[in-house]
Amino acid sequence: MAHPSRLFIVDELSRGERCVCDLTEMIGADVSTVSKHLAVLKDAGLVLDNRRGQQVFYRLRVPCILNFFGCVEAVIEEKARGQAAVVG
Repeated sequence: MAHPSRLFIVDELSRGERCVCDLTEMIGADVSTVSKHLAVLKDAGLVLDNRRGQQVFYRLRVPCILNFFGCVEAVIEEKARGQAAVVG
């Protein structure tokens, strides 16, 4: 998940199902690159896909992954407070 595009994809999928075409436009990358990121997330068990005609739609498989983002944010905020205390 460490790649910024994968983090963006997970965050975007937290808002609901998205097709590859939408994610490609949002990220500003080609379909092949976005599909590779989605394959990594699928292999990790984080997303599910659903083909509808020519389009493939993705959704989060485990919404609890969003707790991870909150945890990371808390760590960053705590670190920033610690650094501010040293400076101030």
